[in-house]
Amino acid sequence: MKKILITGATDGIGLETAKMLAADGHHLLLHGRSAAKLETAAKDVRSVPAAGPIETFRADLSDLQATATLARDIAAEHDHLDMVINNAGVFVVPDAVTKDGLDVRFVVNTIAPYLLTTRLLPIIAKDGRVVNLSSAAQAPVSIAALTGQSHLEANAAYAQSKLAITMWTQVLAERHPDGPVFVAVNPASLLGSKMVKEGYGIAGGDLRVGADILIRASLSDTFANATGKYYDNDAHHFAAPHPAAEDTKTTQQLMETLDRMAAANR
Repeated sequence: MKKILITGATDGIGLETAKMLAADGHHLLLHGRSAAKLETAAKDVRSVPAAGPIETFRADLSDLQATATLARDIAAEHDHLDMVINNAGVFVVPDAVTKDGLDVRFVVNTIAPYLLTTRLLPIIAKDGRVVNLSSAAQAPVSIAALTGQSHLEANAAYAQSKLAITMWTQVLAERHPDGPVFVAVNPASLLGSKMVKEGYGIAGGDLRVGADILIRASLSDTFANATGKYYDNDAHHFAAPHPAAEDTKTTQQLMETLDRMAAANR
């Protein structure tokens, strides 16, 4: 039995992943933004036959102080995690700018998971894994957009945020060669999540396709030595991310910015 944190576990791929993991009896920490949705999701997951311990943690990942508090709350209750699945993400939203003047896509999809992961690293097992939700949609990262100095439309912000999380996945793998494994995953394009339905007005594909690859990335031997890699589930193999991920200057600027933001939110 593994102890696994899943962010954005109240619907979509996150909830489907939680249900599939529960069926194997894993100890799950479910994160959500809405107390009501989190309660409903936890009830659904606990109803799965053979479900193990299920805990809930509520936080709004568009608020970096709340994200830091989430990390403290988890660490206060647990001295060990085996896996962190950074699944939470946003695309089309009513208000794209947070109270801190940042683009919510960058905050939820890139910055918050970095803050949460780095805060939890002391309790993540060296033979554990951090699985980050990337996407087939990737674009060169504007540091000005990341820091709220310029604003982008939804598709551009989303694509940049997903390349950014893929980039920091690579860097944390380099920083921590002794583990845990850091891997970025495109779970498959246009799956039937709320994000896809709201963003594109289509039903989308089977969520189990995305949940299955997240579980494989978390537990299977195929990913045991995959630290720093990007897995494209549309192509069904490890692949190179967008070429801009190799831009060392932007990568350095990205990491300096993320480290500064993390330090400012304690």
